[in-house]
Amino acid sequence: MTRWALLLEYDGTPFIGWQRQINGLSVQQVLEQAAANLNGGQPVASIVAGRTDAGVHAEGQVAHIDLPDGHSGKSVRDALNYHMKPYPVVVLQACPVSGGWNARFSANQRAYRFRILNRRSRPALMASRVWHVPHPLDATAMQAAARLLLGRHDFTSFRAASCQAKSPVRTLDRLDVVRQDDIVEVVTEARSFLHHQVRNFVGTLKLVGEGRWPPDRVQSALQARDRAAAGPTAPPDGLTLIRVGYPDSPFSGQGDSATASEARKIPID
Repeated sequence: MTRWALLLEYDGTPFIGWQRQINGLSVQQVLEQAAANLNGGQPVASIVAGRTDAGVHAEGQVAHIDLPDGHSGKSVRDALNYHMKPYPVVVLQACPVSGGWNARFSANQRAYRFRILNRRSRPALMASRVWHVPHPLDATAMQAAARLLLGRHDFTSFRAASCQAKSPVRTLDRLDVVRQDDIVEVVTEARSFLHHQVRNFVGTLKLVGEGRWPPDRVQSALQARDRAAAGPTAPPDGLTLIRVGYPDSPFSGQGDSATASEARKIPID
């Protein structure tokens, strides 16, 4: 068997999230059903770098699957994309990796972007891809508050009640707030995040942007180690997983040429 690292993008709107569940269609289900066509109809299990929630999108999600030897990166990519139609999930790259490589545990960084549409008119072209906030936001104040969250902290105030992480301690490497015209963009990076941590950051920073909180109240909320002390959870629509980092990325400099073997092509029909 060959292990394949898959670089994925998807629109999370029609899905219940990444993970398989009994109450709806997941991204994982779409990928694994497609992969079974490359494995003689037998089930194929996938491991993902970040289990995104319902409605959350991805531009740089990473997963891995194991397939019989002899496939090429180009044909794995194209065959999976063929079998995942018409769902809004695509493989951008498929690269062979060692059997010990793991999409989740080999990752050392994850980056998310959250976009707020800050204007009176509701979104048309960006529907389901932004959080519409009609009242003016002060992005400069939001950035000042965001800086107070950088570093290693107990982020209990910003984790979901259902979060299953053993520890609430995380190191936040980046949290930037930038405005460009009507878009307020929040970009954050860390090795890993707690459940709903990014959306809880954004919901809290929105209170600062509206002038309802002074920036230093965010630090007080952090120090309280109490979810009730922070702001509300932002909706999933504006959130996108944009990148997963690895010490030695399997996708660096790769394109159609990544192969395990060019011995045969995978049929796509």
